[in-house]
Amino acid sequence: MSEIITITNQKGGVGKTTTASALICGLHQRGARVLGIDLDPQGNLGFNLGLDIGEGYTVCDVLKGNQSIENAIVSSEYGDILPADITLSAAEVEFNSARREFMLDQCLRPIRKEYDFIIIDTPPSLNVLTINAYVATDSLIVPMEAEILSLVGITQLQETIISVRDTFNPHLKVLGILLNKFNPRLILSQEVLELAQEVARQLDSRVFETKIRRSINVAEAPAHGQSVITYAPRCKPAEDLQEVVAVIAGDRFPLPSKK
Repeated sequence: MSEIITITNQKGGVGKTTTASALICGLHQRGARVLGIDLDPQGNLGFNLGLDIGEGYTVCDVLKGNQSIENAIVSSEYGDILPADITLSAAEVEFNSARREFMLDQCLRPIRKEYDFIIIDTPPSLNVLTINAYVATDSLIVPMEAEILSLVGITQLQETIISVRDTFNPHLKVLGILLNKFNPRLILSQEVLELAQEVARQLDSRVFETKIRRSINVAEAPAHGQSVITYAPRCKPAEDLQEVVAVIAGDRFPLPSKK
């Protein structure tokens, strides 16, 4: 049975898709069977991994019941992807049936045994798509920038997580908060770290020991249809993200030694 991990934060621009694509690529490099699911109508996850967005079926077709998940999954050199596009933006209006929070969970059940990991990238909002991810997932990773404004809205995120635990998914856990664009020499970064640690305690979680440093390579990688860990594997953020991948992979999937 696969481990499902959702990357979430209702604030945009905090590194959700960068984190999701790195986990997908990094786990795939280690020999794990990986499926990436894009729940963001912007379709950035598929774009970041070199897919031709607009071709074929999407997660929206699957959630509507118009297509099977097997037919919508696209194979890539970085793992399998269930892409999204702008049609998903109407989800809040279109998905209004009873138990709509369980749509994704139901769709994933036939394929869970086929993967070691399923990584879900969510939109920058707490809507029906995000709730579907929380219901279907085993655990959450919360990326945030090392800036004070990135902490705004975390209270709402906490309330949503608690609500989902109480109502739909009592086993939902937070793997950790992941600090992006971190500079240990800045007082601000250290202040944000302390505040993030307090938030993590309230979520019965932690801040990842590894912090993701800055680099222009992170912004460049999507234009080349790659995760930063394949585009610039020796840059600082790629090295940091590989350390996070190692934590997720554990002993089951060690990084192959270079010959």
